[in-house]
Amino acid sequence: MSTAQFEKETDENGAFVRQTSAFRGEVTADGSSGFKAETGRYHLYVSYACPWASRAIIYRKLKGLEDVITMTVVDPVRDEKGWRFLPGDPDPVNGFEYLSEAYLMTDPDFSDRVTVPLLWDKKTSQAVNNESSEVIRMLNTEFNEWAENPELDLYPLALRPEIDRLNDLIYRSINNGVYRAGFASTQSAYESAFVELFEALDQIDDLLAEKRYLTGSEITEADWRLFVTLIRFDAVYVGHFKCNQRRIADYDNLAGYLRDLYQQPGIADTVNIDHIKRHYYVTHPKINPTRVVPMGPVLDFESDPERSHL
Repeated sequence: MSTAQFEKETDENGAFVRQTSAFRGEVTADGSSGFKAETGRYHLYVSYACPWASRAIIYRKLKGLEDVITMTVVDPVRDEKGWRFLPGDPDPVNGFEYLSEAYLMTDPDFSDRVTVPLLWDKKTSQAVNNESSEVIRMLNTEFNEWAENPELDLYPLALRPEIDRLNDLIYRSINNGVYRAGFASTQSAYESAFVELFEALDQIDDLLAEKRYLTGSEITEADWRLFVTLIRFDAVYVGHFKCNQRRIADYDNLAGYLRDLYQQPGIADTVNIDHIKRHYYVTHPKINPTRVVPMGPVLDFESDPERSHL
């Protein structure tokens, strides 16, 4: 039997192959998609531990949608039944005990891994979308009528080609690259992902020597998609996923860039290192069979980023 963490997401070479998101509905401002943007209609199920869910949490915060789209945080420790709700933060929408119940209510035949974020339609009692890259695009534009910061556009038209190019590199080699290294069940699959990951990090570090943010002087979608991996890197990916060639703290430019993004207004509220560490070290028993959570490392996100001159 394979020793991979997720048997159904491992190929014949022992490489991790992420499943495709199941729900791909779209919320639109005009309702032409069948899901009309409305205040109070939609709910986000998220985890502070998960980088994909953190994208949605960040967008909800930055756009000022906290009074428009309600949100529930699941327990960071996922058990054999998947993501469950915390006793102190129960599911306020349907009273579910496990997030899998929301998936099965929408599709009774669903049998894949339950993931976050999940955008839920309270009006029709069904899942709309669990693909984070699509959820954040909806949050960026479709709820502007009620957003506190409707002028904020993290995917501006003029920068879309460059953002898309960066997203392709960052997703495959870094966002998913750490998982391809961590969940590899053969040495060759691990080494391939490891080399690609650090080549990409080196490339981004070089880029940031001349630019404050990935596309220049303004923060875009590409930055926040990278941020969610960088903020977890030294705490869990270096040790737990064996991504230990260098820490982010060791990079000349990535270290300050990470602090710069973390210190943007409201972002620290979206980061919970305790949830992050407990999720990874406790939830993956094939990687960490003792489920002991390390006390370190010391993380510095508060010191001067020294990036304002760029």
